[in-house]
Amino acid sequence: MRITEIFHSIQGESSHAGRPCVFVRLTGCPLRCTWCDSEYTFSGGTDMTMEAVLAKVKTYGCPLVEVTGGEPLHQPEAFTLVTRLCEKGYEVLVETSGAIDTAPLDRRAHVILDVKCPGSGMLDRMHWPNVERLSRQDEAKFVIKDRADYDWACGIVKQYDLAMRCTVLFAPVFGELGPQHLAEWVLADRLPVRFQLQLHKFIWAPDMRGV
Repeated sequence: MRITEIFHSIQGESSHAGRPCVFVRLTGCPLRCTWCDSEYTFSGGTDMTMEAVLAKVKTYGCPLVEVTGGEPLHQPEAFTLVTRLCEKGYEVLVETSGAIDTAPLDRRAHVILDVKCPGSGMLDRMHWPNVERLSRQDEAKFVIKDRADYDWACGIVKQYDLAMRCTVLFAPVFGELGPQHLAEWVLADRLPVRFQLQLHKFIWAPDMRGV
């Protein structure tokens, strides 16, 4: 596998925000979201064997592991990695763009599916069956750039009855949409969603890697 970094930090997003977590960040992504904050993952990285990755994760002594990217599922070996981590008893999160079929993923893992809003520029890359198979252990994340994105996201939540099927996360694009605006929209519409910020960007510098 091609790995950009493996590190131990505070989980900054999802319903697991605030928990210590080991991140396995794979290299490569077929998408180019307008607001991407991890472009450094598009190339470079280091080739590591499966056993080397597992050994590195073990050194941190942390039960929560997130497989992320880039787009981790762009590398077929990621599916095996997720299964191996589950077999070793880790609580495994998989952060994925939604562009690649999640059906082969080990169902012991928790999928955090980034549903691409129009403002991302990648709406046409969504693989919609991924949304349809979300369950109670999974989460749907909408990164919202403006009011148009918000209105669109509300429509998707309703269309797929997402709030009844999984945790739904609404997050503003960092530095583009003021958090107060999004929070007020959510409150005004009585939405059954979880508002979130990228916690790690408030603990450390927003562009800092390895956190």
